[in-house]
Amino acid sequence: MSENVLIETSDGIVIVRFTRPERKNPLSRSVIEHLHALADALAADRSVEKVILTGIGDAFASGANLHEIAALSAEDAPEFAHLGQSLMQKIVELPQIVIAAVNGHCFGGGLDLALACDARIASPNARFAHPGASLGIITGWGGTQRLPRLVGEGNALEMFFSADPISAERAFAIGLVDEISNDLLTSALQCARSV
Repeated sequence: MSENVLIETSDGIVIVRFTRPERKNPLSRSVIEHLHALADALAADRSVEKVILTGIGDAFASGANLHEIAALSAEDAPEFAHLGQSLMQKIVELPQIVIAAVNGHCFGGGLDLALACDARIASPNARFAHPGASLGIITGWGGTQRLPRLVGEGNALEMFFSADPISAERAFAIGLVDEISNDLLTSALQCARSV
């Protein structure tokens, strides 16, 4: 178990919570490696039918840990990009239905993670962004491919180039999320049980 991830299992549903709200639940290397191990275990576990990913506090996930990115050498950067890419692909390929219950900030690699899920449900205060352009970087975890497929090229380019967050309402309007709910986890559980 990672100190930044809490996992609950009940009635064939696994709930994965990111638990570092004071840092907006970053997807640090240790969290990514933990999710890799979890995805490997889930791929072989036929007793689990649905997986829900969510955060605590006011963030779903804020993406890669920028301190870790800043410390990467040119030689290390491709390996780190592959670590994230391969995780997102594992999530896409899981036999379970995977639902992102987006409870707040969903930025950068956090958005890539939500995009790899089968469905996305947002709380009214959720915000979505790929802020890389404002930081001089761009996501390397598959979001540049998955976002345009989901919301169309024009909407995706606007998000990538502006780096501005969009609201849950805007995300719903462009097809980024499937539902907005005031009772996020209940809606995610109902979605998980009905899919």
